[in-house]
Amino acid sequence: MTAQAGRAGVVTRCLAAAVDAAVVAGMVVLLYLGLVALRFAWSPLTFRWPTPSAQVSGTVFVAVATVYLTVAWARTGRTRGAGLLGLRVVSARLGPLGWWRAAVRAVVCVVFPVGLLWSAVSPTRRSVQDLLVRSLVVYDVHRDGGARLGAAARTSASPDPVGQPSGQPVDGSQQA
Repeated sequence: MTAQAGRAGVVTRCLAAAVDAAVVAGMVVLLYLGLVALRFAWSPLTFRWPTPSAQVSGTVFVAVATVYLTVAWARTGRTRGAGLLGLRVVSARLGPLGWWRAAVRAVVCVVFPVGLLWSAVSPTRRSVQDLLVRSLVVYDVHRDGGARLGAAARTSASPDPVGQPSGQPVDGSQQA
């Protein structure tokens, strides 16, 4: 087992989540400034800075965060924070998460972020979100889209990088 393929712990995950929260906040600020610029271009003589309510700002933040996380996890398995810390979200079989599972995981992460803390006490280092959608967060410093992890799971007769016999799902369910 290599250090790069081990399961990520709670500290690394929290650091990645903090980076992702900053990225989402930056995206929301850019969205706001873009809308302000459009409003100014539409009517410069009567322009006033808009002051959105806390409810509107919170709703926009949740929506942007959900879309950001869904797209990142479904396409590459890593967000900006995860890429910075060498993490990747994969399915229990070490493959891509897929759009539906990524979307469910994103919604649960945004609505119930403290579920991440379960990975601190879980013997398998899985958060509530991971248990719900059968995902893993592993160390993967390679920028190959997770191909190395998936290939190792398909071709190896020895235990795969997360300690399960090759081809067996990590969550203990039976293959179909």
